[in-house]
Amino acid sequence: MTTLSVKVKPNSKQQKIQSEAEGVLTVRLKSPPTDGKANNELIKLLAKKYGVRKSQVTIKSGLTSKWKRIEIDH
Repeated sequence: MTTLSVKVKPNSKQQKIQSEAEGVLTVRLKSPPTDGKANNELIKLLAKKYGVRKSQVTIKSGLTSKWKRIEIDH
């Protein structure tokens, strides 16, 4: 199981995952932060990056925050 610290930037012009200092990921998403659209896009993008199913990616904390703790079950 992998735990990630992620900073999300919704409403970006393009999807992009950047590695920052100390293992933090900055993820730019096209979706707006309403109705869980950005969270769904984040899960889909991380599942694709790590080669797992969407059901294996869980937002453990920060559902309504820019800072999220993500768990990926391998």
